[in-house]
Amino acid sequence: MTHLRWGILGAANFAAEHMGPAIHAAKGAELAALATSDPAKAARFQAYAPGLKVHSSYDDLLSDPDVDAVYIPLPNHLHVEWSLRALEAGKHVLCEKPMTMKAVEFDTLIAARDRAGKLAAEAFMIVHHPQFVRARELLASGAIGTLRHVDAVFSYFNNDQGNIRNQAGAGGGGLPDIGVYTFGSARFVTGQEPEAVPFAHIDWENGVDTFVQMAARFPDFTYSAVISMRLFNRQEVVFHGDEGVLRMTCPFNAAVHDQAELSLETAGQVRRIERFPGVNHYVRQVEAFCEAALSGADYACPLEFSKGTQRMMDMTFAAAKAGA
Repeated sequence: MTHLRWGILGAANFAAEHMGPAIHAAKGAELAALATSDPAKAARFQAYAPGLKVHSSYDDLLSDPDVDAVYIPLPNHLHVEWSLRALEAGKHVLCEKPMTMKAVEFDTLIAARDRAGKLAAEAFMIVHHPQFVRARELLASGAIGTLRHVDAVFSYFNNDQGNIRNQAGAGGGGLPDIGVYTFGSARFVTGQEPEAVPFAHIDWENGVDTFVQMAARFPDFTYSAVISMRLFNRQEVVFHGDEGVLRMTCPFNAAVHDQAELSLETAGQVRRIERFPGVNHYVRQVEAFCEAALSGADYACPLEFSKGTQRMMDMTFAAAKAGA
């Protein structure tokens, strides 16, 4: 097999606007099928993938022998169920984040992945962007000396109560939606895991978290973050060492929020800026997934990595509850 034939479960806007085109454009991938009960929603996908096969149910797509891999952009509370079903059907699985709502649920997914002998992963696209690979290289090379602190911010404004991000029953909330980025980015670049979350404050509205401020301890550095669905758009990750500061000014929505850029400031107020124009991390994610599934190559974001990010979110919720 030289490429993966992909099917998408559901005609979500994000799938139509970002991941569908990415699958269609990626080397080693073919967008072959879509499952939706509303044929009219398939038109957006067929505009760039005219040969797309449309199934009326998710089960029909999973039964299609011409589909090798499944992308799952369903509401958060359905991710585990349909990931398991897809693996049981013998498909590779790329599922939107958060893949689970609790870290322990990853154990079931890991076991199912191993039984099926297929690749299964959370769609954590940022680790496939060269700015994150470069940030990890710079830290490892000692470019900022000894790392002492990391702080991360990710916010946007969404108070639409009809949106699933504001619906508790669908697994909504700021931490499930974007906390994965603030937490996972620090873990990926540093290679370390949090030892404790001594402080967390959460504002709740109708059962979903809308503002989170938290602090964590890692083995070699401290960490702080703000995550919110009720603040103006902002995103940044800063790695602060005793000999320099490394800033990622558009770490999460590269080429959408702003241009991907690394700023390294060292002694004498010397600042070096590296930019990464024209990189689509969704396409790179699909290409990396296809390579790993077809050749057995290492994948940057295995389920074990995603479990660590969910564990950090679980720790944050627990710390906020204990401090309430």
